[in-house]
Amino acid sequence: MSDGPETVSLGEFTFECGESIPELEVAYETYGEFTGDNAVLVCHALTGSAHVAGGRRRTDTAGQAHAWWDDIVGPGKAVDTTEYYVVCANVPGSCYGSSGPPTVDPETGEPWGTAFPAVTVGDWTRAQRRLLDHLGVPNLHSVVGGSVGGMNVLEWAKRHPDHLDRAVVVAAAARLDAQCLALDAIAQRAITTDPNWAGGDYYGDDPPTQGLALARQIGHVMYLSKSSMEDKFGRRSAGMDAGRDSFEMDPAAGFFPYREVESYLDYQGEKFAQRFDANAYLYLTRAMDNYDLASGYDGDADALAAFDGEALLVSFTGDWHFTVEQSEALAEAFRATEAAVAHHVVDSEHGHDAFLVEPDRVGPPVADFLESGVAGKAVSDTAEGDEGDEFAPVHNSLFSN
Repeated sequence: MSDGPETVSLGEFTFECGESIPELEVAYETYGEFTGDNAVLVCHALTGSAHVAGGRRRTDTAGQAHAWWDDIVGPGKAVDTTEYYVVCANVPGSCYGSSGPPTVDPETGEPWGTAFPAVTVGDWTRAQRRLLDHLGVPNLHSVVGGSVGGMNVLEWAKRHPDHLDRAVVVAAAARLDAQCLALDAIAQRAITTDPNWAGGDYYGDDPPTQGLALARQIGHVMYLSKSSMEDKFGRRSAGMDAGRDSFEMDPAAGFFPYREVESYLDYQGEKFAQRFDANAYLYLTRAMDNYDLASGYDGDADALAAFDGEALLVSFTGDWHFTVEQSEALAEAFRATEAAVAHHVVDSEHGHDAFLVEPDRVGPPVADFLESGVAGKAVSDTAEGDEGDEFAPVHNSLFSN
């Protein structure tokens, strides 16, 4: 496994917004040995890092930057590092080692802050291509990613169709819908209206932790399903001794119970604000909001027309952030190009978090597809989630082909 992240300077980089920085630094980790045709690029989700594996198991998404997919990537796991050479890079605009708002502008010696150029998913893909060139990896066996990392995978299929054989898109879509755009807009406003944000120039001072914590709370609501929230919290009180220490409350609040769901959100928001950068969160959410697979093309199928490899879409029934229907629309776009595609639907109540917290449901179809493509077999998902009872084609889903 990787001993930890490395950082490489990839020279001057011009972003799609037209602005440039003199040196693009990218933090990355590699796992396994490269044999020429076994490279797998893993694209992280919104607040993930290059550290995809090699740490203790984590089940909370607030801590996902620490070996965030350790149950999927590693020796003998779905993305088996004894067979594949795995690369994971922190995307530009983030705060985990790659160039972004918290890193230093070499011309001023101060953090870039909001002077850092706007970033796009396309910029992430271009930076990853440069990194792979640096590593001597011309082509990829597969690109794998979940959530906005799945959008990153789609951009690879669109932008570099001849550079990958198999695309694995987990819990993602061709674009965000209006509801998710609206919630992201509220989260962004929570940060920029925090007085400590100071126009993005808060480095060295008190950061906008309350605004960032509120933004992350909105994110957590998006990541959970209605039924999972009901099962996990219901309307239960957190207890008479529980406090509302994270945010200032109105005097009347003391008359009413502090509920478990509030306590959970306060804890997750506060924890996240201690490890992430507010400007980076703004940059990354805007990159996700902006992404549209069809941009510059006549539609999704046209954007994917040059890709002649194989694709696996994995979706989750309880996910309303990126829905089963959105994954099926992607599958239809691939089918329209006559690409070999499979859509594997997991019956899950965990919402969007399922791709992180249900490795036993995600791993088998991914491992099978990496090995055998759409012609393979994978453990089927049932309503009860019984693993190993039967084997079915990986493309078994709620839809008929």
